[in-house]
Amino acid sequence: MIRLALASLFGALIGIERERKHWTAGLRTHMMVCLGSCLIMMISSFGFSDVLGAPNVNLDPSRIAAQVVSGIGFIGAGTILFIRPGTIHGLTTAAGMWTVAAIGLATGGGMYFAAAVTTAISLVILWALQPFEKLLLWRLKSKILSIKLDASEDHSELFQKIFKNPAFSNHNFQLEKDGNVVSIQFKFENTHNDNLDEVLNDLKKNPLIKEISWS
Repeated sequence: MIRLALASLFGALIGIERERKHWTAGLRTHMMVCLGSCLIMMISSFGFSDVLGAPNVNLDPSRIAAQVVSGIGFIGAGTILFIRPGTIHGLTTAAGMWTVAAIGLATGGGMYFAAAVTTAISLVILWALQPFEKLLLWRLKSKILSIKLDASEDHSELFQKIFKNPAFSNHNFQLEKDGNVVSIQFKFENTHNDNLDEVLNDLKKNPLIKEISWS
């Protein structure tokens, strides 16, 4: 009972952090994964003790617990959302689910201290490090500007205006045509540019642009 209760508690602590950000896998999901992993570990460790000493019976108690490591991938895959090319959400939640499963296995195996420390470190990674990550990487992280145009229109003047703008100079771009839609993507390594903000606001007002996204 103690192991199952601790596994539920450890899963709940990480689940609360995910729940407050409104992710698909929240409090109850993390609790269930951790609790289930703990029970599987207990079954793997103690569930076959009555037959282990029987003649001609050879069992590997770790085989059942090992299936959790691979099986949790199916649940983790359900939390990953492919929004658009270059934008995927849910990878951190999927990694958290995998870690929660490991915490449940450790708790079921009686490794309470290791499970508690892993839970604490996971909370630091998911919660406390996020502000520092944004502070340190906002200048270094590259971004993609995607512009979609109607292929039936004449965009020569718009293209000249874009490529002559200093904000778009020395940046990689990709031009594609799919049916009646022309897509152009610019990759910006340095987004700290005041002129870029003015250009983006100007592009959003252009009636020739069907869609513009900044990610």
